[in-house]
Amino acid sequence: MGGLIALVLALATIVAAFLESSVVGILDASPVYFVAVVVAGSAFGTLPALVTAIAAFALYDLLFTTPHLTFVVSDPKEWLDLVLFLVLAVVVGRLSALGTERAAEASRRAAESSALFAISRILATEPDIESAAPQVAERLVRDGSLDRIWIISERGQRTHVVADSNPGAPLPGSAIVTALVRTPGDAPAHWVRAHEPRPPEARPAEPKRAADGSRIAHGGSILRVRMEADGVPIGSLKAALRPGAPEPDRATTRLLALAADQLALAIRRDDLRREATEVEIARRADAQKSALLDAVSHDLRTPLASIRAAAGSLADPEVSVDAASARSTAAAIDAEADRLDRLVREVLDLSRIEAGSLSPELEPLVLADAVGPVVDRLRPILGSRRITLSIPDELPPVRADAVLLDGLISNLVENVARHAPPPAPLELSASSEGGRVRLAVDDGGSGVPVAERERMFEKFQRLPGAIEGSRRGLGIGLAIVRGMTEAMGGTVSASESALGGLRIEVDLPAAAAAPADATPVGTVAPASQSTVR
Repeated sequence: MGGLIALVLALATIVAAFLESSVVGILDASPVYFVAVVVAGSAFGTLPALVTAIAAFALYDLLFTTPHLTFVVSDPKEWLDLVLFLVLAVVVGRLSALGTERAAEASRRAAESSALFAISRILATEPDIESAAPQVAERLVRDGSLDRIWIISERGQRTHVVADSNPGAPLPGSAIVTALVRTPGDAPAHWVRAHEPRPPEARPAEPKRAADGSRIAHGGSILRVRMEADGVPIGSLKAALRPGAPEPDRATTRLLALAADQLALAIRRDDLRREATEVEIARRADAQKSALLDAVSHDLRTPLASIRAAAGSLADPEVSVDAASARSTAAAIDAEADRLDRLVREVLDLSRIEAGSLSPELEPLVLADAVGPVVDRLRPILGSRRITLSIPDELPPVRADAVLLDGLISNLVENVARHAPPPAPLELSASSEGGRVRLAVDDGGSGVPVAERERMFEKFQRLPGAIEGSRRGLGIGLAIVRGMTEAMGGTVSASESALGGLRIEVDLPAAAAAPADATPVGTVAPASQSTVR
């Protein structure tokens, strides 16, 4: 600094001597020294500008005011000129220094705003605090010129390190920390030394040693900024100063304080979101448990009552039962037992799907061989309706689990039997495209409103329009269809059918094509389309 001021003063003196020489003939060249004052004020601030102004006053008085080489001034007018020069020099230097200081402050503010905006964007765009906090710590280390940042969350008596800019190293520990105190009102925040118990996970780092074996001083002070949201303690933002670094300046202090506030709000928001999610999960679980109990208690009680009544009539010694009546009663018991078995199987299937315990054994299967037996088995409940199977011979095999595929098709056909009364037709068709096989089940019933089509694949959603006199079931058949389909890598969707009712499409992956001379998988009927009445 001193060298530059001396150089500028020397240059100004040379220029002033040239201007007052006989070559140019200017009587008073003292304003040239204003340049030196402005340079000193712009580069180094107010005090250097003031020192430069006084030095310029002395130089001009010594070298250019008669008598020369003395500080004696013979002409009173020159005293006035010199005093005015000093005043103007001080004013110009001060204004220049103020402009420089304001420019530097604006630059610091802009950098601070940019850092805070980046932190706000990280906290707003990341899904949770666990992924956002490490990025915030790295940003604070870079923008705050700090050695290390770590963020501690406090929940009750438990503490948790949310993020650390140097996760591989042990946390530094110290009984004395420099804590930020923020007072209410407009009073500026300030740093004070405070005692703090060392957390169990923190321990002093091993001292570093130079090549000659001497110890190198370890790290700087530990800073602590408390994080609070709505008066609730959230945790602490801690930082390690670089070795030999002074106490943080105002810009770093503001950055740490505002970052701590934003982190506290983000952690609090995550906690509230987690609590709300847990409450909603508990609420839905209770609602589903209630729905399951209501449905099961009703739908299980009905077949059990029918079985007990039929069995009681057979066991009553006072009731004479002929062979035809006995067979009819036995058939009723068998039908109710079959319904009871199906209800229990649906509940078990649903519990397996929700627990994620379905482990399908995928293999190439001929779709026609899976559809045909299901239709034949469920023909009694389909009634007198037209049933059309349209499955091309060249359709590639599907990659599916045989048991799950049979259950999937059974649920879809039973759904038609329950909600589309005869003579509404039923059509099962299949097609392939892009390595996928699509099975479509169409019925000619009353259909389902568009708003209900997605919701009907959820649990305990009973579709309207069940056949009068039939039992509507638990409302989990289509939920099981979706679970089984997704377990095999497929998708299921619903739309309006060309037959006038509902169309449900199951999209499954196709198996790799077998060689031309290979033995076909399964047996496919020679006709690509058949109609069964």
